[in-house]
Amino acid sequence: MIEFGRLVRAEWTKFRTVRGWVLGTVAAVVVTLLLGLFVASNSHASCSNGTVDIECPTPPAGPDGQPVRDKFYFVHQPLAGDGAITVRVTSMTGIITYPPPDHDEIVPGLVEWAKAGVIVKDGTAQGSRYVALMVTAEHGVRMQHDFTHDTGGRPGAVSADAPRWLRLTRVGDTLTGAESADGASWTRVGTAPLAGAAEIGLFVTSPSDLTVHGGVGGGTATARLAKATATFDNIGLTGTAPGGEWLRDDVGHVLGPDGTPHHPGGVEVAGGVMTVSGNGDMAPLVGESGPGVQLVLIGLVIGLIVVIVVAARTVSTEIRRGLISVTLLASPRRARVLAAKAVVLGAVTFVAGTAAAALVIPLAWNVLRDNGFRQPGLPVATIARVATEAGLLVAGTALLALGLGVLLRRGLAAVGVAVVAVVLPYLAAVIGGLPTAAAEWLLRLTPAAAFAIQQVAPEYAHVLANYTPGSGYYPLPAWGGLAVMAGYVALALGLASARLRRSDA
Repeated sequence: MIEFGRLVRAEWTKFRTVRGWVLGTVAAVVVTLLLGLFVASNSHASCSNGTVDIECPTPPAGPDGQPVRDKFYFVHQPLAGDGAITVRVTSMTGIITYPPPDHDEIVPGLVEWAKAGVIVKDGTAQGSRYVALMVTAEHGVRMQHDFTHDTGGRPGAVSADAPRWLRLTRVGDTLTGAESADGASWTRVGTAPLAGAAEIGLFVTSPSDLTVHGGVGGGTATARLAKATATFDNIGLTGTAPGGEWLRDDVGHVLGPDGTPHHPGGVEVAGGVMTVSGNGDMAPLVGESGPGVQLVLIGLVIGLIVVIVVAARTVSTEIRRGLISVTLLASPRRARVLAAKAVVLGAVTFVAGTAAAALVIPLAWNVLRDNGFRQPGLPVATIARVATEAGLLVAGTALLALGLGVLLRRGLAAVGVAVVAVVLPYLAAVIGGLPTAAAEWLLRLTPAAAFAIQQVAPEYAHVLANYTPGSGYYPLPAWGGLAVMAGYVALALGLASARLRRSDA
């Protein structure tokens, strides 16, 4: 152990006294920082109301502070304590409106996550807590609460021949959702908490119809306005004032240039039957709150190339000049020599990568907010996590280049192979216009899988969005991507150690 410590000190002394290696490492940090700030400063967000430019609104925040979409048509009454609502849903239809220049083209249809059902909500303010039991167009009965939570019930669509009964009951601070096919035999779907005075009633909403087109930069997503309409009868309500008046709110509606509601919902009442229409969604805001970590860490790609060059040269220079023979003569246990080089290089590049990410993420985020983007800042814990994982990505890339340098004995060859293995798959997957499936396989099977450290927003099964690498969503979690990188590093260093034991240069 003492001998290994001496080797590490010797390698550290060697590294810090070679000006090119030190300057190269510093250059990687500077490139990551400056390029991230440059891209952020040239990214702008703008919004308009008709032909008038306005400041982009800040999206509403849910109970945990996360940006959410909270727009639906709400027919409701006040609920102070315990109570329940029971309804039968007999139909659910919808329309999809194409944007200009085909704005007059309206086709019938429902988006798969169109929703209609019963809800208890903590007021009508956007982002307030809620518990809802609903039928959906393609995902059967669901119980959802507070935007991010989703529990599945019985599958199947609703129709006049196959109606669905829904019941939401509050006892104390707990709401229980139950469903039935006939109104007699009930099955519990789930429970969720919601305390205090609230509003109880019916709702309908529908997310936009989303179409994803492949292309450079991960493709584009086109959203078409979708509107759902549901029919409710056998409406039973307890816990509210007897004979109370139904209140009507188009929660989250916006006003058009002429001051009228833009794409409003509505309700028609006839003989105890309510027909409610609405559009929007109650869900986390995914893919619409502005650029993510992937944008502000764009400089990391160039920084990695600089690190690859430095790492490959730390060993190829010694091999080319025959200096490694002196090192191996002084320390015959050659695997330890390689291990000492790896410890020093890994530590230096880990610190450099972590520092670069920790600096650029909050600084670039502030620039983006000044340029009109309204996404909230990342929590300190998230920044720390991403920065640490970025350091691991940089260190892993450096160690891979080190192993390749020993194997190939030529710095240029090692640099080329490392760039092809780490950088090119990432660029091909994110901006190369590959089909999503091909891009995801590249980010599963190559060292570029470690770029998954850039994903900070979760993917929600109940939210329609463009979940592709180009949009910042990766097929593996961060730890999984780093594990793939670690496997390649272990293989490269293992083969390099075997070759080093067989020859001096």
